[in-house]
Amino acid sequence: MAHNTRSTSSKPVIGVTGNDKWFSPSWWSIRLAIFMAGGQALRVSIKHPVKLSKLDALVISGGDDIHPTLYDEDVDPNVFYDVARDRLEIDAIEYAFSQSLPLLGICRGYQLTNVVAGGSLYSDIRKLRVKTKNIKLLLPKKNIRLLANTLLNKILGQPERLKVNSLHHQAVHHLGQGFKAVAFDQDKFIQAIEHDTLPMIGVQWHPEYLLFMKSQRQLFSWLVHKASDVA
Repeated sequence: MAHNTRSTSSKPVIGVTGNDKWFSPSWWSIRLAIFMAGGQALRVSIKHPVKLSKLDALVISGGDDIHPTLYDEDVDPNVFYDVARDRLEIDAIEYAFSQSLPLLGICRGYQLTNVVAGGSLYSDIRKLRVKTKNIKLLLPKKNIRLLANTLLNKILGQPERLKVNSLHHQAVHHLGQGFKAVAFDQDKFIQAIEHDTLPMIGVQWHPEYLLFMKSQRQLFSWLVHKASDVA
């Protein structure tokens, strides 16, 4: 479905949503990942407004908790919620759905994509863990199991198991319409989803901090390749 006029650059333009802070390691890491994959990253935030029609694909990145009212849970008065960012990213995800735009959701972004599709989240999984601990890790120390014969498994090189990092205390609960779970941790919390018909993948971990791993670079290569097909 044609949706935009391509930038003067020959590289596909990948919009990267996120916070609006000057110091944003996630943005710089994703920008590098997209550059390495042959794409051009364009920052999208409250302070960096972008016309969505200029984009060939989207990365919805990680960050603060999603406001619980979006999935019918109670607000925690001790948690910071970025309502303006929620709204901006919901609009971007809805646009992606309407235009069949390739999308990679990362951590919070993966959770929000699921919520926009009608799914729900566990607001806090720390007390629900049995076999694993909720320790924040930038390095790949967490074991996950990937389902065979899935798009994600193919992109990552068809591993049965994979070590990833972990920075979350929320998780996908009920799946959104059109999505299926394709990876799980040892406590059987969903670690990745993919859409049945649209070029959309969401992962609970942060591949932008694991660019020394070929499998994680291939996620961004997939996105840039799909973006090239859109324009």
